[in-house]
Amino acid sequence: MVTGQPTSRTPRALAVLLGAAAIVVGVAGVKAVAWLAAPTLLALVIVITLSPAHGRLRRFGFPRWVATAALVVFVYGILISFCVAMVVSVAQLAALLPRYADRITALYAEIAGVLAKFGAGPAQLRDLVASLDPGKLVSYAGALLADLTGVTTSLVFLLGLLLFLSAETADIDGRIAGIAGERARTAEALRDFGRRVRVYLVVTTVFGLVVAALDVLALVVLGVPLALLWGLLSFVTNYIPTIGFLLGLAPPATLALLDGGLPVMLAVVAVYVVLNFVLQSLIQPRYVGNAVGLSATATFVALVFWAWVLGPLGTLLSVPATLLVLAVLVDDPGRSWVTALVGSSRRGPERGQDRMSTTKKRHATMFSNQPWSFVQSRTAGMTRAARRRKRR
Repeated sequence: MVTGQPTSRTPRALAVLLGAAAIVVGVAGVKAVAWLAAPTLLALVIVITLSPAHGRLRRFGFPRWVATAALVVFVYGILISFCVAMVVSVAQLAALLPRYADRITALYAEIAGVLAKFGAGPAQLRDLVASLDPGKLVSYAGALLADLTGVTTSLVFLLGLLLFLSAETADIDGRIAGIAGERARTAEALRDFGRRVRVYLVVTTVFGLVVAALDVLALVVLGVPLALLWGLLSFVTNYIPTIGFLLGLAPPATLALLDGGLPVMLAVVAVYVVLNFVLQSLIQPRYVGNAVGLSATATFVALVFWAWVLGPLGTLLSVPATLLVLAVLVDDPGRSWVTALVGSSRRGPERGQDRMSTTKKRHATMFSNQPWSFVQSRTAGMTRAARRRKRR
């Protein structure tokens, strides 16, 4: 018994070391080709989300090439319009910032006065004021505008990927069915990944559009410049979990402070906080439910990790990328503990498949095939329930 213990421990330690080395090498490889991996994952997620629409067009009698072309043109139009709007808005911001040079200098002086009350010396204050040159903001905005031109290469690559992946959308179900013959767990995990990604992206997009529209309306009423730019920023940062709200709030709040003073900035912060809390914290989780199944801690760690590996696109793709990794791990029963560890408290290790209620299965199927109808049916159901309670 004693002589057998070291023998049993050595293979486990060796397996852990080999596994850790494989993970490090794999992550380093993905990071080295992040310029390729990030757009590929984004294109894959977009195609998975729109695949039910392709199937519906085919059922309506449209030829395969017509359905594919319609989806490609639709996605191309959205991406190109969004990029053009962002470039124009950032150019307007670069032209607008010089107007606030005097206001920025006055704010710096006020900040220096406050710091002086807390014991900051004159030399430190002079260094602070000297380092905070208002002209630098203009150069920063110009540099950001120049960096946006580099996005053109990634956009062209992404559009090409979307074209090829969309052409193969109709074969996805057949290929997964072929996998199911030998690896049923892998096929089911991939189907579950597709369902979860569709639920997450469709609901996040719907609520992101609602929040962005309300933000733009509030900013226009408050008189904050470049309301459209901040609405676009709010929509994009809605896909960034945990810290996306803060990233979308900081620029418009700062510009509101420069343009209208402290009261306008506080009003902007109040509007953003209320909208974020009501729509994204109270209502949105009702529709997403357990589709994501990640704890708050796991979501934040995934955000930091994928941002480091894939760059800026990693912040937007942190949840889909994590769901893809979990789908791969589900295939091996020996690694199912990972799913249980990073999952939310509402999900047990097998609750997502073996213990899912009949109602949730029906909703998952409905959402995977007709996501927009699912949102409408859930809204109508909540309205009918409220009416029944009111009659009582």
